[in-house]
Amino acid sequence: MRKTKRFTFQKIFPSSPKPSLTRPRPFKAYSFAPFSPLAVLDPTILTIGGIVLGITIIERILERWGVIDLSDQFAKVMRFILPVTFYGALFYFFVTFMF
Repeated sequence: MRKTKRFTFQKIFPSSPKPSLTRPRPFKAYSFAPFSPLAVLDPTILTIGGIVLGITIIERILERWGVIDLSDQFAKVMRFILPVTFYGALFYFFVTFMF
């Protein structure tokens, strides 16, 4: 069996605080951009956008092939899906964004 070493609280946490090693900044820096534009490249938002874009491309291809009935069905569904997806992605972006 190993022998257990014991430390007192005063040895681990000394009572006198040490001075800070960081130096104060010589001037105040302000940022005009509240967030990075690269934050928009979130994989979830890109996936949702890719799915919506894919459905739109399929709708246009069906229009060119002359399958107007099916294309109209896609258009009716997209009238509902596009706004819901947009506002959902916008809500998700601001909820998961670190300010």
